[in-house]
Order: sequence, then structure tokens, then C-alpha cells
Amino acid sequence: MDSIDTDAALPHPHEPHAQGLASKLNWLRAGVLGANDGIVSTAGLVVGVAAATTETATILTAGVAGLTAGAISMAAGEYVSVSTQRDSERAVLAKEKRELAEDPDYELAELAQIYEGKGLSSETARKVAEELTAHDAFAAHAEAELGLNPAELTSPWQAAVSSAIAFTLGALLPLLAILLLPVSSRIPVTFVAVLVALAVTGSVSARLGGSNPRRAVLRVVIGGALAMAVTYGIGQLAGISGV
Repeated sequence: MDSIDTDAALPHPHEPHAQGLASKLNWLRAGVLGANDGIVSTAGLVVGVAAATTETATILTAGVAGLTAGAISMAAGEYVSVSTQRDSERAVLAKEKRELAEDPDYELAELAQIYEGKGLSSETARKVAEELTAHDAFAAHAEAELGLNPAELTSPWQAAVSSAIAFTLGALLPLLAILLLPVSSRIPVTFVAVLVALAVTGSVSARLGGSNPRRAVLRVVIGGALAMAVTYGIGQLAGISGV
């Protein structure tokens, strides 16, 4: 008896079976972008304050306040966004479950038509639809028609916590840099450290998204430099006017 080629049965890396990996990459990319936001917003804040005063306590208070407010804002925004998405997904899944209960024959024909549209013969598409329906009709229709896995809907709490952590980690870099450095070099060194960090996050984000890293790095570095330059100028004006 010929041996079965088990390798041929394994999912191909760039076929729909890799959906879980794509989802993880999307989460990683979102985390990198959250860290990027933390770097830029906190760097702009502490550089601006440091331009107005050399008091470490004042800079620390402003930086911690900005980090906390930013992390909470990111978490709340992500929670609301993912909750809305999850509500919409639950609504369409409930509709699909209702349609399956009311007219299973029509839904079976619809599922067969979907697979026929993907290139299967009418006979094969019908057989696939029947076997999938016998195994788990709801899961089969949710995946084929809606592109959803009912058992793997995104958690709003997980999204919120992940965003808050990513923002906090990004914000710690400029905050620690400007607090631990001598007064004479804290602003220029922080400026350089932030731009390097932004170049890294921009490159990682672009590679995860499959876009051009050079363009992404330029955009994020120029944006970060502009933000720090503007807040530094405002801090300088505030410091002069307060003298």
C-alpha cells in the first residue's frame, strides 16, 4: 500500500488556513502603532516642558500625567471601537443563525454556490456544503459568508489593555531619557533617542503591513521631529514670558 504524503495535507502558509497568523500580525502591528503614539505624544510634552523649566519635579509630573492620560485615552478608544465591531459581528451572526433555522435548504444551496464560485464543480461544491453543514452548519456559514469565526471574536478588554500597555511602553522612553540625563544634554539627546525609536517602530510597522519601510520611517520621523520642535518652541516662549 502506498504511503500517504502527509506534507501535502498541511495548510499552505499563504492560504486561508493562516488566518490566525494574520490576526496575530495585525495585533502586533497595532501594538507597534500604540507604542509609536506613546513616544510622540510624551516626547512632545516633556520636551516642551523641559524647554520652559529645568525643574525635574515639574517635568516628571507633566510626563507622568501625559502618560497616564494617553494610556487611558488609548484604552478607552480601543474598547469602544472593538465593542462596536463586536456588536456588529454578533448581530450578523445572530441573523445567520436565524436564517439557518428558518430555511436550512436555502442556506445549504447558498453555501454550495459559494464554493462553486471558488472553482469547485457543482457536484463537489454540493458535497462539501453538505458535509460542512452536517459537521457544524453555523460555523460553516459564518466562515464562508461572513469571514468570521464565532468562537474567536475580538475581546474589547484585551484590545483596551494591549493598547494601554503599548502606549505606556512607548511613553517611558522619552520620559526616562529626559529625567535621567544631565540638564545640559537632556533635550538634544532625548530628541535623537526619540527619532531613533520612531525609525524602529515605523520600520517594524511597515514590514508587518507589507508597505515600503523607507516611506513609513520618513513619515513618522518627520512627524515626531515636527511635534517636538513645535512644543520646544512653545516651551521656550513660555519660559521666557515667565521670567
